[in-house]
Amino acid sequence: MRQGETAPKGAWIGSASGGVKAPEPIILPDPGLRFSRTAERLEQLADGHAAEGWLAFMAEVSRAQAAAAACPSTPRAPDQAAIAQAVAARLPPLAADGHRRDAAWREGLAVMLESFDATMFPPSAAATIAGLRRRDAMETERLAGAFLRGGVDPADAGAVFWIAAALQVYFTGLSATLRVGDLRLLERRDLCPCCGSTSSASVITVSGQNPGARYLHCSLCSTAWHHTRAVCIVCDGSRTLSLRGFDGDSGLARAETCDECRTYSKVLYEAKDPDVDAYADDLATLGLDMMIGEAGWSRHAPHPLLLVS
Repeated sequence: MRQGETAPKGAWIGSASGGVKAPEPIILPDPGLRFSRTAERLEQLADGHAAEGWLAFMAEVSRAQAAAAACPSTPRAPDQAAIAQAVAARLPPLAADGHRRDAAWREGLAVMLESFDATMFPPSAAATIAGLRRRDAMETERLAGAFLRGGVDPADAGAVFWIAAALQVYFTGLSATLRVGDLRLLERRDLCPCCGSTSSASVITVSGQNPGARYLHCSLCSTAWHHTRAVCIVCDGSRTLSLRGFDGDSGLARAETCDECRTYSKVLYEAKDPDVDAYADDLATLGLDMMIGEAGWSRHAPHPLLLVS
């Protein structure tokens, strides 16, 4: 199943005559919608927000990502035999830390840097972009590898921010070439079945064929996959799980905290706002992360752009 498509007929829960349909296990992304939708949501959320300038910056980054996603140069489709072999071994077929990158990702990076309107922001943004453009292909690939392996040098953080954004576009394009019927959820349900990355946030749906289902959204390739509600996505515990948030707010975002492993993950509720976006709303609710972090829980995984920004 892909964003915007009707899911194929699946199993029913309950009587054979009808009922609630079993959640689709995996939803592949639509690159043409993913980044433009995030940009629109960020622009909406930025208005009047305490971090308005920063959210506006991230919205422009998402606009540049959307331009790169629409670039005619698309990545080469993965080898089907290799995909089947990985899936049979319960491994992600596009493993981020082992995938052999196509040069198309650097073309997408170039489109991103060209599309981004740096005149709207402090001079440091333009300076970082100019510095990245001066790096050769070998150095750019080295930085990409460092990011995907989680070993970014703080001195390279500015350049890697843009490289990470371009890799999101690249891996989203790759995951969109897969066939959902060829894929399986991994044994570690907190990891993306396509690229093996961690999630950004989870969304509790209210519309479509699976109202009430929980989907984790991959922080790298934008794939969404079903995960049981009220179960810690890190340790699978449920005894000490709690939902925490700010008193008196809309209830759109909650931190699901686990006292067994002392981690939390962010949960977003479509019922509170049908326009909720796993990526934009995660960024717009960093105040919740700060509050929960100060109370002693660690986020289940860092945001890939915040990791290096």
